Amino acid sequence: MKKQVSLADIRTFVVLAEQGSFTKAGEKLACSRSHISKQLAQLESSLGVSLLIRTTRTQHLTPQGEAFYERCKQSLNGISHAIDRVVESADSLTGNIRINCVGGYIAEEIIASLISDFMVQHPDINIELDFSSRRVDLVSGEFDFVFRMGELTDSSLIARKLTDIKINTYVSPKYLAKHGKPNEPKDLLRHRCIAGSLRNWTFIHDNNHKKVEVTVAGNLTCKSGRVMVSSAISGNGIIRVPELYCQTELAQGLLVPVFEQWQVEPTPFYLVYLQDRHQPLRLKVFKDYVVEHFISYLI
Repeated sequence: MKKQVSLADIRTFVVLAEQGSFTKAGEKLACSRSHISKQLAQLESSLGVSLLIRTTRTQHLTPQGEAFYERCKQSLNGISHAIDRVVESADSLTGNIRINCVGGYIAEEIIASLISDFMVQHPDINIELDFSSRRVDLVSGEFDFVFRMGELTDSSLIARKLTDIKINTYVSPKYLAKHGKPNEPKDLLRHRCIAGSLRNWTFIHDNNHKKVEVTVAGNLTCKSGRVMVSSAISGNGIIRVPELYCQTELAQGLLVPVFEQWQVEPTPFYLVYLQDRHQPLRLKVFKDYVVEHFISYLI
């Protein structure tokens, strides 16, 4: 069974062989001759061979020492080059950034535009962008950043809140003309609602902060915000979506808010990433860009 060999002892041996004397090696390593002698003795004991023969006047490597020196010198040079490459990579604005974001309007209109502008400023950075709602594990290293809606609980991650997304309930004048207008959330039980991933809709009253939850129903279920907005405009039902999804339609009067005093709690939107004190420069620059500029893409 091989004994444990110290890398520090190997490095000292290589310097000793290169300098040709314990005195010069001590000056190179900023340590005493006795310390170098102790390290050499430890290394030879661990290997079970003599590496260096020394007399009062001279020193020279044994055949085993010559072979060991050549191999170790190449390996240490390789380690040094690897360190240089890693440091250079960490301090340069090159390489890949892997990003996951929930799909839909926010991803395709806001995040995509933000990333495109970032890439114009940093053309040597490659972006891998994944639009999927699946649960991703940042710890596994699959992604560097994740954009997510809703509250987060994982304490091993850093979540930078970018904004609160305003959500509301909307309907088309065409639907109101045919089916009438709900006055309070419970009235939705008698109306057609176009649902996405949630059928339990919670509302809060502006004045008394009373919470009401209703389970809606309808003849269309779809997780695409675009489809939900389009179907609502056609008069197929009532939708509950982020205001961002239908700003143009609201301005044109194609959709109107259903309630005046019953609101939906806004949903926080985060940039999520791992805690890392030694974050590569490209990741730090991207994070800072998102935090600084995200709000401007909502206007």
